[in-house]
Amino acid sequence: MIAFLGMYDMPAIQPANDRFWDRIRTHLGMGPARLTRDMDPWLIWRSADLLVAQACGMPYRLRLHDAVSLVATPDYGLPGCPPGYYHSVLIAHADASGERPQDFAGRRFAYNEALSQSGWAAPITHLNGLGVAFDTHIRTGAHAASARSVAEGHADMAGIDAVTWALLCEHDPVVRKLKVIGTTNPTPGLPLITARDRDTAPIADAIHAAIDDLAPRDRAALHIKGLIGIPAAAYLAVPNPRAP
Repeated sequence: MIAFLGMYDMPAIQPANDRFWDRIRTHLGMGPARLTRDMDPWLIWRSADLLVAQACGMPYRLRLHDAVSLVATPDYGLPGCPPGYYHSVLIAHADASGERPQDFAGRRFAYNEALSQSGWAAPITHLNGLGVAFDTHIRTGAHAASARSVAEGHADMAGIDAVTWALLCEHDPVVRKLKVIGTTNPTPGLPLITARDRDTAPIADAIHAAIDDLAPRDRAALHIKGLIGIPAAAYLAVPNPRAP
């Protein structure tokens, strides 16, 4: 069986994620001894051996929802978001003259990948609503890489998952070269999924109990507050902007 919590798993918090998984496994009474960290996420998400994994909302609604079962959604207690929801933080270089997304129209936008809700879909949907378009789109492969691209002057703006941004603020000095110039509207957060034929209820119960069991320092490190049931329809209703 496969367990994957790799969406928020930067090195600084991997020990906390390991302890979180250990508590989930104990409450569930089964599962692999270790989290998977050396396998392509798409192979994990589509595997018949998947016990539990965190996915991104855009891959879930476009390619996974009819091939997996939705377990629940972690709540990270983000300000301005309903429980279980999140948003993207729009960033620019700290020394840039603009203070609003509109000030960066026609410039360079960095994004992690085109199937990312927080790195592409949410920012572009929001920016389209403001009439903001870009001359250049730069694919970086990761939120942290997008932040670094802006910090190093290779791009002018990026959209960063709000939880990832909070973790970067705690663990990566790159944020000293960046500033927040806006946020997107909230959308359902990163869902936990399992293989299509698995019963989701015991898995959700085990995760809920594991969150309650976490030591305060681990709960703080992971920013996790609870577990929320968000219906699949809420994910499927989120708009899909054109890929770059």
